[in-house]
Amino acid sequence: MGLAKRIIPCLDVKDGETVKGTNFVNLRSAGDPVALGKAYSEQGADELVFLDITASYEGRKTFTEMVTKVAETLNIPFTVGGGINELKDVERLLYAGADKVSINSAAIRRPQLIDEITTRFGSQVCVVAIDARLDDDGWHCYLKGGRERTERKLFEWAYEAQERGAGEILFTSMNHDGTKNGYANEALCQLSDELSIPIIASGGAGKKEHFRDVFIEGHADAALAASVFHFGEIPVPELKQYLHNEGINVRL
Repeated sequence: MGLAKRIIPCLDVKDGETVKGTNFVNLRSAGDPVALGKAYSEQGADELVFLDITASYEGRKTFTEMVTKVAETLNIPFTVGGGINELKDVERLLYAGADKVSINSAAIRRPQLIDEITTRFGSQVCVVAIDARLDDDGWHCYLKGGRERTERKLFEWAYEAQERGAGEILFTSMNHDGTKNGYANEALCQLSDELSIPIIASGGAGKKEHFRDVFIEGHADAALAASVFHFGEIPVPELKQYLHNEGINVRL
């Protein structure tokens, strides 16, 4: 059976509230992050991801306090990302109650950050998030919440992140984000086959079958989603029972 597949709700937080958009724009409110985090923990989610999507310097202190509040309500692993540029940012969030940190733009700008985090805290703490879009010339990595294209290619960068010590890759397909048409299974399958570390799929969940497909066709180790959970479209316990019935190893 292998390791159990993980279901991970993601809270995108802006100015103290959870938001959700489509293709990284048109954000709408989805509720209080502390209440949502507690509910997901109680419903049997395997982990929780919490991203400060605007990560402005002014909001840093408020965000850290919120991480502490969320962590106090959880009994599942908790990954936090947004605005992490140096070791002291990692320290601050781990001290606030995070179990892992997710780094994205800062890692592309300065890949040595991955080495520094894993050397200091261990690979299990370091999740490298990659926002990528399938453009006419292939999959490119994007920075700043999907606003700035880089010349880094998805598969090369994911491999480098692994070699530098990253414990997991969180891959969000910008083409699929918020569309509810299913995950980028072809790219996910290639990532899973080429890398030896776990791949978390993000972007595109709209129905229970999409989760089944991302595990079977995409070979993902975990599936992350936001709006289908936040707006009650797919309850976590119901999803896990469905996956179990489909022969996928999940923790019930």
